[in-house]
Amino acid sequence: GSVWPDIRVYEAIRDGLDLIATTEHLEYQPHSDDIPHPNRNRSFEIARQIAERDSLIVVNGAEITRDMPPGHSNAVFISDANALLKDDPIEAFRAAKAQGAFTFWNHPNWTAQRPDGIATLTDLHRNLIAEGLLDGIEVVNEMTYSEEALQIALDNDLTILGTSDIHGLVDWQFDVANGGHRPVTLVFASARTPESIKQALLAGRTAAYFNNLLIGKPEHLVPLITSSLNVVSARRQEKTTVVPVVIKNSSPVRFVLENLTDFTFHANNDVIEIAPHSETTLEVKTVEPLDVFTLKFRVLNSVTAPGQHAELEWSVETE
Repeated sequence: GSVWPDIRVYEAIRDGLDLIATTEHLEYQPHSDDIPHPNRNRSFEIARQIAERDSLIVVNGAEITRDMPPGHSNAVFISDANALLKDDPIEAFRAAKAQGAFTFWNHPNWTAQRPDGIATLTDLHRNLIAEGLLDGIEVVNEMTYSEEALQIALDNDLTILGTSDIHGLVDWQFDVANGGHRPVTLVFASARTPESIKQALLAGRTAAYFNNLLIGKPEHLVPLITSSLNVVSARRQEKTTVVPVVIKNSSPVRFVLENLTDFTFHANNDVIEIAPHSETTLEVKTVEPLDVFTLKFRVLNSVTAPGQHAELEWSVETE
């Protein structure tokens, strides 16, 4: 990267992250004239020391930096990055797994290695999966999202990941000052500990959050969305059958919902945006005076598979 490891820690704390992994290139050493880098664990050691003052969790990792195949891959939750310096890339994966690593394929759609931008599984990747040496795949990397990588994840039971792959400054790269955000992996863990997070990663309990887009399996996305959006009131207007339904968004996500019911709205069309940390009122025209009715939406800023979106349903009781 272009910054010292302490900057990575301070950025993560400012962004409210729970965990970061340091994943320096193992083989590719572009700064070797200035930083000889004999110990591939050094950036982790520096970052961990800085993070000890705060609640940020830092785990050790390394990037296995090879031509395609297998391309670039990360091993995280390792104990010694130096032990991964092997001539044979498969032996590097085996050395990582010997340390209990979680491993994943980086930017499989990277045009430097895939000129067509299409993530494609190779025989070497199939062998890594068959041997239990590859656990996940980046569906999101830096500024790109790959539907083909998502399909590879779904077809091969690989964990869905979104990463910043940050080398420069997070604020500059992702325009944080103007409302942007770095890509992250949301990990649905039972506790905020390295062990629990690693267990959830290995079990595939993740979603990627990228450019206001949520990407993951329905069993993970739907509970996330339903815990973020709630109907807080529904009171029929006097002498009408119009019901103002107040929906609260308690998350930083701007949700884009498409109406899937026969109801129409008094002040909205069938596509509704709900801003982060806000409330939105939908004036539902029920036509008949209903005590209970159902609202159903397609969440357009979510992806559960190529061309598919999560769906949200509420049973609404009028006051």
